[in-house]
Amino acid sequence: MSCLGPVTLDLETERLRLTPFSLQDVDIAKSLLCDPAVMHFVSEPMSPDAVEDHMHNYVKRGAGGRVGIWCVNRKDTGQKLGDCVLLPVPIETDEYDWDSLKSTAYPNAPIEVGYLLIAEAWGRGYATEICRRMLQFAFEETALSQVVATTDPGHTRSQRVLSKCGLRFVGQRKAYGSETVDWFEINKADWQPK
Repeated sequence: MSCLGPVTLDLETERLRLTPFSLQDVDIAKSLLCDPAVMHFVSEPMSPDAVEDHMHNYVKRGAGGRVGIWCVNRKDTGQKLGDCVLLPVPIETDEYDWDSLKSTAYPNAPIEVGYLLIAEAWGRGYATEICRRMLQFAFEETALSQVVATTDPGHTRSQRVLSKCGLRFVGQRKAYGSETVDWFEINKADWQPK
């Protein structure tokens, strides 16, 4: 895939600012990844030390910065609410292949949109706002022709967000080392900006 020229990676929505993850975002990484409620449908919570040990991976970016993790901040207060991603979906393992993120190329794997929010930000429409903006970025600023998403089969709230954003459920597939992940897809040709 091409399209690796300069691009603005600081993104905005009506209420949010999305900025590339940096080492200074270890605070929100811990708030998300160490919280059992946030991680309920994702994986086991991590320890604060484990998050610190993994921060060098969380700030990696591929495809000229277009693939990676963004920090989600409220525009009005600057409060960090969570993160969002465009990352290659791991299939056989539950861990991202961070080494697949090369600055000069797109990963050779389906690219997934995802998001995690602190509990106090749930139910306010932020996830939908984030997902729509990430899809806009993916289809307007990258060479991606498709974006996917995965959820735990029981995570109906996230499934509703994905459906609202135009992703369609295509069945259960293997991902994150599990045989029973709900798989959603949207193609660039089917994407409708809001």
